[in-house]
Amino acid sequence: MMGAIAGDVVGSVYEFKNIKTKDFQLLGPRNAFTDDTIMTVAVADALLTGEEIAKKMREWGRMYPHPTGGYGRNFARWLHEEDSKPYGSYGNGAAMRVSSAAWLADSEAECVALAKASAMPTHNHPEGIKGAEATAWTIWRARMGASPETLRKEIACRFGYDLSRTCEEIRPNYRFDESCQGTCPQAFTAVLEAKSFEDALRLAVSLGGDADTLTAIAGSIAEARFGIPKNLGRKILGYLDQPLQRVVARFYGRLKEKEISCKWRNA
Repeated sequence: MMGAIAGDVVGSVYEFKNIKTKDFQLLGPRNAFTDDTIMTVAVADALLTGEEIAKKMREWGRMYPHPTGGYGRNFARWLHEEDSKPYGSYGNGAAMRVSSAAWLADSEAECVALAKASAMPTHNHPEGIKGAEATAWTIWRARMGASPETLRKEIACRFGYDLSRTCEEIRPNYRFDESCQGTCPQAFTAVLEAKSFEDALRLAVSLGGDADTLTAIAGSIAEARFGIPKNLGRKILGYLDQPLQRVVARFYGRLKEKEISCKWRNA
């Protein structure tokens, strides 16, 4: 979960001002959490409390009506209509908010089921559901110790994403794309090429595109692959206010109760 939040905060500066290099200041005064963090927390809160995911998404979205980066038009409308239905979205929001499902699930099948449930309130297009399922499933498999080579083959086989290009090949012509199918493969490639958690964030940002969301997706998987250095985790927490921090604390408290190692460590 903190991996997704870290990716969001790091990528927030570059969402509408892409850079094509790994050489940039990781954190500074202009970084901030965006709607990606808010919805990641909303899904986690729902899974922790057992409440309806749609209810929690509306609750948190209304608590933060004007986040950095803003909500998409259709999602903003959905937030403020009590009886609003899923609107067939295949946007990358389904993938960026799903990470807690992969840690709170007790089985691979439950992981995928929770991922689908987290997408369905809004992103009920097959590509939206697939993006959520693929991200959560990849986190699950990374938690189980699957190698990058194994993950690359399994993702391509199970979800049909083309992961044959390298970051160097993707970067020159990649542009802003808010779809799951135009974001997930790039995010997966970044984290599978990375040598460390920070390297995954830097690679993801360097691709361009919808930088905060792409990096949130990559960061969520990178947490399972590498863990999050404690000093970086503390810095990221400093960008969150107390309501967000409380859910993060409850989430990792639940993992501790379940005796799940989240791999926070000294850098």
